[in-house]
Amino acid sequence: MISVIIPHFNQPDHLARCLDSLVDQTVAGHDVEIIVVDNNSRTLPEAVVAAFPDVRLISETEAGPGLARNTGVAACTGDILAFIDADCIAHPGWLSAIATRIAAGQQILGGDVRIHHRDATRPTVWEAYESEFAYRMEYYIRDQGFTGTGNLAMTRAVFEDVGPFGGIGIAEDRDWGQRASAKGYVTTWAPDMRADHPARESFAELARKWDRQTGHDFEMYMARPQGRIKWLIRSLAMVVSPLATLPRILRSTRINGGLTGRFKAFAGLTAIRAHRSRRMLGLALTGRSTSLSNRWREDET
Repeated sequence: MISVIIPHFNQPDHLARCLDSLVDQTVAGHDVEIIVVDNNSRTLPEAVVAAFPDVRLISETEAGPGLARNTGVAACTGDILAFIDADCIAHPGWLSAIATRIAAGQQILGGDVRIHHRDATRPTVWEAYESEFAYRMEYYIRDQGFTGTGNLAMTRAVFEDVGPFGGIGIAEDRDWGQRASAKGYVTTWAPDMRADHPARESFAELARKWDRQTGHDFEMYMARPQGRIKWLIRSLAMVVSPLATLPRILRSTRINGGLTGRFKAFAGLTAIRAHRSRRMLGLALTGRSTSLSNRWREDET
C-alpha cells in the first residue's frame, strides 16, 4: 500500500487540482490510498473531496502542516508514505517513481518541484523569481541534509524510527530531514518524482514566507557561538548578494520568458533580499523572533 497524505488549509480549488492529478495514477502491484487532512480551514473541503469517492477526509485542529501530516500517518495503512501539498500538481508517473525508487532500496525521496505558470511565455515577477530560487530541493538535499515536505516520500519504518514532524514553531521539513540524517538515513534527489507548485502572487506573500524562515534561522544562529555577530554580518551581506547571483540567473534553464524573464527574476530577488536584510537587522537589535516564526497563517484566518 502507498498512502498519499495531503495537508489542507483554505485552498479548496488547489486541492481539487491536486486530487485530480493523483486519482488516475496507478502502480502495478500496489494499492493506493489518498488521505486529505484538513488543518482547521474556514470551511471543511467536504464538497471537494466528495467528488473523489476513494479519497478520505479527516481533520487536525491544531495549527501546523507538520501536525496534519502526523495525523495522516496515524490514520493511514501504507508501508510507503508519500506527502504532497494541497497546492501542488503531481506529474503523471509520480507514484510510479516513488514505488520504483523505494523498491530499489532508496530510503527517503525528495522530489523535484517546479513553478506552475499561468502563461509560460510571460512569467510574472514572482513566477520568474521562484522558478530559480524556490523549492530547489536538490540543493537542500546536497548542502543541508533535508528536503521539502511538500513532495516527499519514505517507508513507514523510516518515519517511525525518525519520529513525527514538528509543529508550527519550527521549520518542520529541515528539522525532520536533519534528524533523519543524524540517524544515518540518506535522502535521495528524485527528479522523476515531479510536482508543480503555483508561484506566490504578491510580494506580501513572499515576505510572510521569508519572515517565518528568518525567525527560525535566527533561533538557530543564537544557539551557536558568536551567533549574533555572524547573524549581523550575514544580514549586511544579504543586501549586495543579488549582484553575485546575476550569473546564475543568466545561465538558468528554469526561468521562462527569455531576457525579460531573467530581468524579472533579478528584480524579484533584489526586493526580497532587501526585505530579508531589514528583518535580519531588526532581529539582531531586538532578539525577538517569535512573531516572525509564527507568521505561517497571518492574514489567512
